Amino acid sequence: MNTQQENLILKYNVPAPRYTSYPTVPFWDNEKPATGQWMQVVKRTFAESNAEKGISLYIHLPFCEALCTYCGCNKRITKNHKVEGGYLQAVLSEWRLYLAQFPEKPVIRELHLGGGTPTFFSPENLRILLEGIYEGAELHPEKEFSFEGHPNNTTTAHLQTLYDLGFRRVSYGIQDFDLKVQVTINRIQPYENVRIATEEARRIGYDSVNFDLIYGLPYQTLQSVGETIDKVARLMPDRIAFYSYAHVPWVSPGQRSYTDKDLPDNAEKRALYELGLAKFKALGYTDIGMDHFALPHDMLYKALQNKELHRNFMGYTTCQTDLMIGLGTSAISDAKYGYMQNQKKVEAYENAVADGELAILKGHFLSAEDLLIKEAILSIACKGELNLTGGVEELTETEAQAELDQMQDEGLIQLTATGLQVTEAGKPFTRNICMVFDRKLRYNAKAGEQVFSKAI
Repeated sequence: MNTQQENLILKYNVPAPRYTSYPTVPFWDNEKPATGQWMQVVKRTFAESNAEKGISLYIHLPFCEALCTYCGCNKRITKNHKVEGGYLQAVLSEWRLYLAQFPEKPVIRELHLGGGTPTFFSPENLRILLEGIYEGAELHPEKEFSFEGHPNNTTTAHLQTLYDLGFRRVSYGIQDFDLKVQVTINRIQPYENVRIATEEARRIGYDSVNFDLIYGLPYQTLQSVGETIDKVARLMPDRIAFYSYAHVPWVSPGQRSYTDKDLPDNAEKRALYELGLAKFKALGYTDIGMDHFALPHDMLYKALQNKELHRNFMGYTTCQTDLMIGLGTSAISDAKYGYMQNQKKVEAYENAVADGELAILKGHFLSAEDLLIKEAILSIACKGELNLTGGVEELTETEAQAELDQMQDEGLIQLTATGLQVTEAGKPFTRNICMVFDRKLRYNAKAGEQVFSKAI
């Protein structure tokens, strides 16, 4: 790593959003919108897009049998599997509240089971959930259904049941294969379990297997991360998400079991990323952007090439839906003109739904400026480019323009008279480039300091 790269890392390794929405959640302006207000926005977006594009569903399944200390997701730790039935009935009740508002059957284009650990739930209960979701809906002929699986408990029965229900993508949380790292983050899973889970998915017929890996975890070294990637290479997943570890112990108390001194410093962490980037490219993966890599046959790669990538609260997706409904505790919905998040505590969520109400925690309705900025950030994150005309030029106020000029001098972007293009060198700094247009963050910079993980 040369001095210029080190200086860029020092400069841009600041708290930065991952931009699964704009405005980002900390800057939403409505603590608890009325159910009627929210449904009005949902119905508007449904009417505009269901017939042509269909809708997306995200279902949050929060239960895990053990705490992985690195994890910042909303979860409930329990070994009591009796919680499954009641929770799934609450999710189905919430779905029926939405169905009652739709003038026609929703066309489900995209569906993702996230967590938590979706494979905490038995295959039989997952079938009950999904058959209940499908009832009263239509499935899009080009549907994309996916789920997150833990390699230690994703069984052949899980894979077969979900395959029979239309799922063709599975994502396994690997994080790291080094035993010392696994013990520290309380995520011990042998390579053999990952191999079996991957080969079983492929045998059954899944089109795409994703591995989640994390760099910047406690005790990681260039050698250990290199060895992890070498093991990954034996299985060649179709996609890889190579995430920067988000050390936010004020949000996730489990991370207090280790300290900053156990983590790679800025330069070391960046070296881990560069190592991964080089190895992935040598294996034939393409850098999609924002931590994601894919092989040329995968739909994510094809969407990038066709400039059809989309990004929402599920991350990168190939589906261009405008309405994404989040079901379950803490799930977030995106209705194009507004966002809404459910209650984070399981009991509060289940009680609200039992009373026939949506379990609304907070939300945000987008202004005309919000919509313009949202589209600009999506274009940078998904296409690596931005057309600086049609109103977007008004976002490049003097301070923002100075930052863009500096980024061009640093080789991160190329500016033209009408737009910008993210360079290969700039891809790892995509979050920083998006931040230039984030007015909510610009005018409330201190509010993001203890909310977002660092960009690098």
